[in-house]
Amino acid sequence: MLPAMSLVDRKVALAAVVGGLLLGSLDFVWIKFVPYPLAELGNSTATWAIAAFFFGWWVRSGWLRAALGAAVLLVLAVPSYYLAATLIQGDDLAIVWGKTALLWMLLGVLTGLVFGVGGVWARAEGWRAVVGLALPAAVLLEEATRFALRLRDPSYSSELAWNVAIDVALALLLVALLGRTHRQRALALAVSLPMAAVVLVAFAVFGAAV
Repeated sequence: MLPAMSLVDRKVALAAVVGGLLLGSLDFVWIKFVPYPLAELGNSTATWAIAAFFFGWWVRSGWLRAALGAAVLLVLAVPSYYLAATLIQGDDLAIVWGKTALLWMLLGVLTGLVFGVGGVWARAEGWRAVVGLALPAAVLLEEATRFALRLRDPSYSSELAWNVAIDVALALLLVALLGRTHRQRALALAVSLPMAAVVLVAFAVFGAAV
């Protein structure tokens, strides 16, 4: 017989389910109705990764709960997003269980596990705090890099420069607000740069699969 869930486990599970449904649906609403360039924050893998990070930051009580809860959060956000697209603008409902949705859910599992733990680590001490704090900055800087690379392509709007600026500003703001010392903030920013490069390569591989 499986052990009964503790009150903390039930709270984490409920938050993951409700949070995932809200993240996906509200993300689509944001993209649909908020004007550019802020709308791009909804159409952003970094935003979802940071949602998983803050889920882990909120959980605090153990990295396993945070990792699993954050993974559930992101997995449920995917069909919630596509269902909102179906209800609001009449997209084909079949996309909810299509190949693209399944690939995004797989990415959600991996991202949730990493960033859920990162949120817990960001509250810790020593190198774990630095690595945890570096994660949200890394995904924002990676996204800013992708936008910057597109600026060289004349088929993309020069307004993408706004998205580069927003992502960089958010990366710096998160490190400034969540870091506890100047040294920790400086180390987190330094660590976020090679992390961003790794994420950039991984995203290129995943993007080719999608």
